[in-house]
Amino acid sequence: MLQIALPNKGSLADGAGRLIAEAGYSCERTDRELVVLDPDNDVEFVFLRPRDIPVYVGGGIIALGITGRDLADDSEADVHELLALGFGRSTFRYAVPTESSRTPDQLAGCRVATSYPKLVRDDLARRGITDARIVRLDGAVEIAVRLGVADAIADVVQTGRTLIQAGLKLVGEPIMASEAVVIARDPDARSVAAVNSLLERLQGIVVARDYAMVEYDVPVKHLDAACRITPGIESPTIAPLSDANWRGVKAMARRRDVNVIMDRLATLGAKGIIITDIRTCRI
Repeated sequence: MLQIALPNKGSLADGAGRLIAEAGYSCERTDRELVVLDPDNDVEFVFLRPRDIPVYVGGGIIALGITGRDLADDSEADVHELLALGFGRSTFRYAVPTESSRTPDQLAGCRVATSYPKLVRDDLARRGITDARIVRLDGAVEIAVRLGVADAIADVVQTGRTLIQAGLKLVGEPIMASEAVVIARDPDARSVAAVNSLLERLQGIVVARDYAMVEYDVPVKHLDAACRITPGIESPTIAPLSDANWRGVKAMARRRDVNVIMDRLATLGAKGIIITDIRTCRI
């Protein structure tokens, strides 16, 4: 039976639960169970703190896990990223008091508060800074400067509003970009049939979330121009209509582009332009 670790709380838990369910697995908890069995797929889901998941996976106790890339990298566990999942996106950044002119390259001798000591230690080392003191905190890192225990912080940032409220500003480029990822101890874990099936299902949903299906009718004289607007993945599907002067076209397109695509198709004289969601796909 394949064991998979899922986050037990927070935004990562919500996103992972939805994705796994959409992939056809049963992982719903009726209460606060730590383990949920899916006998139909021969899978056992184990619910753990997101920060602990790399430890269990890296120790070979659980085959796969879903957690944040930042948590996996900070854990120092022997794990490998198999698939990025497209949710839980954030950046890991330095922040200093609003009135400060200090940059990340000027943190020598400073106290840096963080919940991710390895990420900060590695980044400071890349900058040649060896005498900064890392103050490890388990949460509420943004208040550390105001309380006098740090001169700067390094933390996960999504909107940055909490930092502004704490009198801080972001400085420097992101140390790393994070999102939810599937991790395994074995970089070749995909060679296991059950693992490969899971990854294929998840990837199909992740890709589908970025795409939509565009369908429309277009005059034959504008067909080539329309196909250049909607080239699809390999090529668009073209079907004859009862009116020989028209063709029906269907193609996948990036979701972020669909409004511009509709505008351009309408300018060509296309009719019946429809955008539909794609639940999953294999490309």
